[in-house]
Amino acid sequence: MSDELSVDQLVGKASDALIPLEHAVVHKDIIDDWQALCRLASAEGFDLAIASGYRSFDRQLVIWNEKVTGVRPLLGARGETLDIKLMQDKERVFSILRWSAIPGGSRHHWGTDLDIYDRAAVSSDYVVQLIADEVKEEAVFGPLHSWLDSRIEAGAACGFYRPYTGLSGVAEEKWHLSHKATSQCYSRQLSERVLYEFLAAEPGLLLREAVLENFAEIFLNYVCCYEQ
Repeated sequence: MSDELSVDQLVGKASDALIPLEHAVVHKDIIDDWQALCRLASAEGFDLAIASGYRSFDRQLVIWNEKVTGVRPLLGARGETLDIKLMQDKERVFSILRWSAIPGGSRHHWGTDLDIYDRAAVSSDYVVQLIADEVKEEAVFGPLHSWLDSRIEAGAACGFYRPYTGLSGVAEEKWHLSHKATSQCYSRQLSERVLYEFLAAEPGLLLREAVLENFAEIFLNYVCCYEQ
């Protein structure tokens, strides 16, 4: 892929490197490694499936704004429902960031990151929730993630790793895999200045003032700190 990326590519407003895969859209450069990982999983009895791949800036903006307004539930660190109406603006921002990226700062904007599950473990009408209770050792997707744990720790997961491991502000998301080589091309170029200037000019972002006032902390703990 090109070494130089446009701002639109970095923040989820361009789709030129994306192609459809299953029911999702992903970056073209991750396809071969994803299919290789699927073959390894299949040999162990798992059927890897994508719950979410590329997500545009506009889609992430809707998710963010619906959490600000209470249309979507806001969850705490343990998965409990919070009342956003009782919070000051700064607390609202950081509560949302625990589970949802700032629009323009989501790794899903690149098509390099996937939310995954084991299709073989559930019926066809099962609604995947992407919550911690689904990925515990004894839970429905626990066996898949125990297997992935061992592959990732051994550096044998076909170039994929987990960027969200609970090391900083973002909650641990075992279902979130990132294609390291491709995602790093984006993360290296999504600087604090680039994202700040982009969001400063985005009128549709609710709580924009609170975001910009706390942007250095947001960028450090919720955008740039998960590359390994």
